[in-house]
Amino acid sequence: MRIRSSRSVSLLVAVPLAATGLGTVAGCGSQQEASVSTQAPADRARQVAAAWDGSPAAAAWRAGYYPVGEVMQLPQGGLRGKNDKHAYEDQSFVLQGTLPATRPKNGRVAWAGGGSLTRPLLAADESYETLAGGHVDGKPHLTVTGAKLGEMRVATSRGPAVVPAWLFTLDGYDSPLKQAAVMPSKLPRPPIKRASDVPGYPLNRLVQISADGRSVTVVALHGVCDDGPVVDVLETPDSVVLSASVKDRKDGDTCTKQGKLQEVTVQLDRPAGDRVLLDGVTGRPVPFKPPHGPSPSWS
Repeated sequence: MRIRSSRSVSLLVAVPLAATGLGTVAGCGSQQEASVSTQAPADRARQVAAAWDGSPAAAAWRAGYYPVGEVMQLPQGGLRGKNDKHAYEDQSFVLQGTLPATRPKNGRVAWAGGGSLTRPLLAADESYETLAGGHVDGKPHLTVTGAKLGEMRVATSRGPAVVPAWLFTLDGYDSPLKQAAVMPSKLPRPPIKRASDVPGYPLNRLVQISADGRSVTVVALHGVCDDGPVVDVLETPDSVVLSASVKDRKDGDTCTKQGKLQEVTVQLDRPAGDRVLLDGVTGRPVPFKPPHGPSPSWS
């Protein structure tokens, strides 16, 4: 098993480290972290891979439905104008119409490579509530005039799948806004505990897996007194373990407890396929969280 590193590609946003739950451990070279860090990240990555590979948790992961891409699809041609785009980003929606009061209890997830799974469906009003979380009176908004149950294509941990979706009719648009209606599977219990004795920070989220599966883009955290995040990758036949750290961290009185979220793209030796993508610090699958719209909310 060979471990490789990748570097950051684009700055996303600056955040207070307290908001990330990392406290002083995520500071600019804190002595506390140096004193308690006793395990090499590479050794931890091997432990995570060994715990997951061939485990019941890995089997449950491969059998489940876990989105790793957008669960919302914009109308054909995208949104028109800045106001509509801002409304979507702010989750500013207004309902002017009636949503279906009933729906099937379950729906079928069908993978392009074969296989299917039955999962519970969200009701139309439940789906709308996750969609429309931020409407503020007087600000631009998108108007929903109705909905019907249909289908959409979603990227998942097992490859592309066709899933049931609510098709919301938007005022002024000829095609609907689609949102996956099927509930993701419950995450399996990790076979290894979160590490407390390795440097580095948990990954913030998965951004995307490339169409060919040969690269993975994640969001990593670093401080204001370093040269940016690095993500090491350990590949096995059954898993891909990603371990985030920072490069050339410096101490100094000017360092503050402020962090930056930055995208990092990791190249893989072979396509990700159905291998589980794991965080080296937490020992859990790296969660997918879209920049806008509802989260798939792995349960």
